[in-house]
Amino acid sequence: SAESNMCDLLRINTDRGVMIGDGKSRFSIGGKPIYHFVGTSTFSEYTVMHVGCVAKINPEAPLDKVCVLSCGISTGLGASINVAKPPKGSTVAIFGLGAVGLAAAEGARIAGASRIIGVDLNASRFEEARKFGCTEFVNPKDHTKPVQQVLADMTNGGVDRSVECTGNVNAMIQAFECVHDGWGVAVLVGVPHKDAEFKTHPMNFLNERTLKGTFFGNFKPRTDLPNVVEMYMKKELEVEKFITHSVPFLEINKAFDLMAKG
Repeated sequence: SAESNMCDLLRINTDRGVMIGDGKSRFSIGGKPIYHFVGTSTFSEYTVMHVGCVAKINPEAPLDKVCVLSCGISTGLGASINVAKPPKGSTVAIFGLGAVGLAAAEGARIAGASRIIGVDLNASRFEEARKFGCTEFVNPKDHTKPVQQVLADMTNGGVDRSVECTGNVNAMIQAFECVHDGWGVAVLVGVPHKDAEFKTHPMNFLNERTLKGTFFGNFKPRTDLPNVVEMYMKKELEVEKFITHSVPFLEINKAFDLMAKG
């Protein structure tokens, strides 16, 4: 479908945990089933997957690098390139400078944005974010005014595009309210708390701002991921700079600890 990448059959269903065909797991230990994690179960030495979860990529691609394209980087990159679509020379605000936010900044850089403003509560991320195209930074803790006002003051009325990568509902509202009226587009990427509610004044819509959401950066995994891998192979996309640690499989819990610490 040209309309969407949301597949009825294979949408990530974290509660399913079994194969679609027969409703059973392919794993067990001591006679008890082990359930499939988000349809892939790639933390096992061997796995069984639904054909729709498998993408055929360039056999030359190094798997220890391109594995990170399976989620975070592709999501942020696509949120900028496929959804926000910043025009050349435009101004983009990125909320949250974790892996997804840095990938969104990279996407804005590839698209030709002239100003990429990173917004994060952790100032230690700012220097690293320059490598991904960020030109300026805002730490909300440094300001008494709301962040959307700070950004509007910096950009003569608001940014052209914003991409929200934190999942914090307040940041989502700020990302929407900081875009310029008439043409501004805000894209929500972060996953909010299940009870979170988005509240904004309807005038923000009537003043011709646009709010969009995206899942996996609007990429279709089977057909589009091979192209993202090709971007890496052609040196149009640097993947190495996203990788901070390489941890052996036996120390997988240490990797989770590192992730939890940010």
